[in-house]
Amino acid sequence: MRTSLSDLLATGRTLLADGATGTNYFAAGLTSGEPPEFWTVDHPDRVQGLHQRFVDAGADIILTNTFGCNPHRLKLHKAQDRTFELAKRAAELAREVADAAPRPVVVAGSVGPTGELFEPLGALTHDDAVAGFAEEMRGLQAGGADVAWIETMSAPEEVHAAATAAIQVGMPYVVTCSFDTAGRTMMGLMPGNFDAIFDAEPQAPLAIGANCGVGASDILVTILEMGQSMKALVSKGNCGVPQFQGTEIVYSGTPELMGKYAALAIDAGARIIGGCCGTTPEHLASMRAAIDAHPTPGERPTIESIVAAIGPLTNSAPTELSGERRSRRSRG
Repeated sequence: MRTSLSDLLATGRTLLADGATGTNYFAAGLTSGEPPEFWTVDHPDRVQGLHQRFVDAGADIILTNTFGCNPHRLKLHKAQDRTFELAKRAAELAREVADAAPRPVVVAGSVGPTGELFEPLGALTHDDAVAGFAEEMRGLQAGGADVAWIETMSAPEEVHAAATAAIQVGMPYVVTCSFDTAGRTMMGLMPGNFDAIFDAEPQAPLAIGANCGVGASDILVTILEMGQSMKALVSKGNCGVPQFQGTEIVYSGTPELMGKYAALAIDAGARIIGGCCGTTPEHLASMRAAIDAHPTPGERPTIESIVAAIGPLTNSAPTELSGERRSRRSRG
């Protein structure tokens, strides 16, 4: 049964987005330096298999295997001319899984950053960025994606370019940034100022929020700092904190911790909750159970209650809650 993100949001219930792509692919055999986007044609069974496991775990939204599927990223592998092809096929694979699900599942077309710096810091122009994003989004749209899911952004200029492309192509869109640098994005955007970026857009996003970052505790504080937004909020946090074990990166979050994170995210005001790096289908199933057991928001959490439930903050944060964050960290 096909649906739209707008329709699912209109139900009023908390929605579950899927978990990690890259880290789950590495567990399935992806090698360092190999672009995950090539798996869409080289290993479509593995791509669909992960989508299916997330749907089986309870996901309402699955993201396509297209995080780096823009010409600026693909040119690193001499594949910039395959942008439309790879995006379309990735959306088709996800669409097949969603259409076979016993409940409505949204296919969200993942659109990651270009990896380039915008003028005047770098050479990327607004028009070139829009053109690249639009090419990817046209492929996603042709393959059956329901919404452009613009994620892990850092620069306001890049957010604007991706939003412009979605509007040009005629796709509804969602935008999340990674607030992983002392509570800001790498390019200095603060959570409390994120909503205002869209004031000048002719079409507003369906939802805004945060993804990735440095850990579940930190992303919850970021969502608290976005709490005045009238838009639906997205919290798609990493599965705990990454740690090196030998040469391997392992994420500290257990399924139990991610279940607690999901419940706290509801209380913090998130309408769409998912996992990012390190989040497996097993973690997602725990989050599904937590969401189902917590249908309405409870008391708004504090930094102290977040830390007590799921662990200390990794970031310091120069935001409107920065005094509270610094106070908490200085006592730790």
